[in-house]
Amino acid sequence: MSSEQQVKAALQVYEDVDTWKTFRFLYKAAMKEVNTKLEILNDEFQQVHQYNPIEHIKTRIKTAESIVKKLRRYGYETSMDNMVRYVNDIAGVRVICSFTSDIYRLAEMIGNQSDLKVLSIKDYIKHPKESGYKSYHMLVSVPVYLSDSVVDTKVEIQIRTIAMDFWASLEHKIYYKFEGNAPDYISRDLRECARVVEELDERMLQLNEAIQKCIVRDADGEELMDSAADELADRTEQIVYHFKNLKTE
Repeated sequence: MSSEQQVKAALQVYEDVDTWKTFRFLYKAAMKEVNTKLEILNDEFQQVHQYNPIEHIKTRIKTAESIVKKLRRYGYETSMDNMVRYVNDIAGVRVICSFTSDIYRLAEMIGNQSDLKVLSIKDYIKHPKESGYKSYHMLVSVPVYLSDSVVDTKVEIQIRTIAMDFWASLEHKIYYKFEGNAPDYISRDLRECARVVEELDERMLQLNEAIQKCIVRDADGEELMDSAADELADRTEQIVYHFKNLKTE
């Protein structure tokens, strides 16, 4: 039985209860399952590597109004069946990482979960949208254990850096402000900001790698650590200088 069929069957079981409340309950439960898995992975990574790849996690359930708008935009009738079948981001989990390397590391760990099925992946980091949007999207199916059944329910996971999330938040506000028809100069400036965000992420990753070198060299001796610290200071100064002068380049 597919995940869509399982959700429909669960809704029929609870036909004496408000259907929409049951619908939200299933997706909210699935969202909690994914959130818990991510927190455990983050804690394990801290335990083993003394490092947290996740800065923070955001969760949300799409409102009925938002789901209906999306169905209409896709050209589908408003029905519970169509919601389950065609709207994949009813339950959403957004994971914010410090560096782009963390994104792919985390995506691999998620994919290795035995009781979680990856349905699709959209890598908007390697292949950004025309607007400049960058993020890593995973559509997964997670089992929700009820009193008398197990229901596989879809959850969309978005993984991005802090800088990507800041850009996406602004782009989202502009999209709704202009109902998807922002003036050309705003769209152009957004794409330019996306380029700056990409460069910032790359340079911050380089800075983090320099920091890690300092930590490794510290174990070899104080003299080597001093040399690495000088290298780190030089790299930091270069990054700060570059972004102070972005507008003049």
